[in-house]
Amino acid sequence: MPSSLPRTDLAIVGAGVSGCALAASLRRRGWRGSMELLEIGRGPAGRAATRYSRQDPDLRINHGAPLFNIRAQTPPELLQALEQREVISPFRGSIQSLDGQRSLGPAIDDGFSDGQLWQGRGGMDALAAGLLELAEAEGGVLSRRFGTLVRHLRPERSKTGLRWTLENSSGEALVEARWLVLSGTLLAHPRCQQVFGWDGIPLEQAAESLADPQLNAAQAQLASIEGQASCNLLLTLPPEQASAWLALPWQVLQCTPSAQERWGLRRISIQPLAGGRCAVVAESSPAFAAAHLHVYGSRSSAAQLLGAKPDPSDERRVLDALTQALTDLSGQTLGDAPRQLMRWGAAFPLAPGLDPGHSCCPESAIGFCGDSLAGDGFGRIEGALLSAEDLATQLMKQL
Repeated sequence: MPSSLPRTDLAIVGAGVSGCALAASLRRRGWRGSMELLEIGRGPAGRAATRYSRQDPDLRINHGAPLFNIRAQTPPELLQALEQREVISPFRGSIQSLDGQRSLGPAIDDGFSDGQLWQGRGGMDALAAGLLELAEAEGGVLSRRFGTLVRHLRPERSKTGLRWTLENSSGEALVEARWLVLSGTLLAHPRCQQVFGWDGIPLEQAAESLADPQLNAAQAQLASIEGQASCNLLLTLPPEQASAWLALPWQVLQCTPSAQERWGLRRISIQPLAGGRCAVVAESSPAFAAAHLHVYGSRSSAAQLLGAKPDPSDERRVLDALTQALTDLSGQTLGDAPRQLMRWGAAFPLAPGLDPGHSCCPESAIGFCGDSLAGDGFGRIEGALLSAEDLATQLMKQL
């Protein structure tokens, strides 16, 4: 290994909510070892991220989750700390539903809108940023690397124990770690081959060399998890158009199954902006997203970081289809409002998920957290928080 290669006690791949929560949970439990956080995106939060603009400093669009809910009787312990630091606040907006006949009704049980409702202050990405602040407030080294794609996972056993070397697409070593945590499923799932054209699944290749039954079981379960895709239309409306949207009796609109079938939309959120403007985010139905899996946004990670070349005509057709659906559903004017497309190939994991008994594999010095773990909060931000706290408890016995 080059002498300049960074070395760390723990490498965390993925700075979504669970990766950031793991760092905070370990620090709050008293562990002060070094951590390296590697993330393909331009900032933390993952699907709970907020989009900004250098040209428009007042623009903030929660393009994934407009809020999050806590349903368990015993909430994640990090929740209280985040509230005390005023990182999150209760969501007070109105949630209504719409059926295929355009009739408004009360909120429906979609799994994301019951229980305690919360939002990030100033943007949903405040949740992840606040978790990292909690981690740093406790002390210890926490290095962050954004815009960094991990392509290879290289485990190597020696007399001093097992070490993980993480490499990029060029085979360049990024970091050497004593322990590794994957806070998402991409490096363990066949979709990495579909999205990036890779010739193998990184975790599967690593597991073959380690011959650890527990890791083999975890890898097989992660690789089998199916996920629902999502295509999101992001609109920024000027005051003259925003006023009508801001006057609507809801801030979040759920589409019932009949409405999803008619318009191809699952949820719509209205997000006020400074100066009387607002953002509108229209989330597609799973069926619409599945039919357009090959379409990437020009500002997606695949385009910005991986060199993918989105077809502008494909992107425009998807944007046009979602815009027309939103116009027809709402009856509101959209005009020439600036539009963006955000797409996730696996926005919502489907059960059963990863058995929590395989979340920590001591023999291979690797762990897993995220909303893809079975149990309370599966498929939601609550699950990301709870899985990180559980893994932190297990790692304290190992690190």
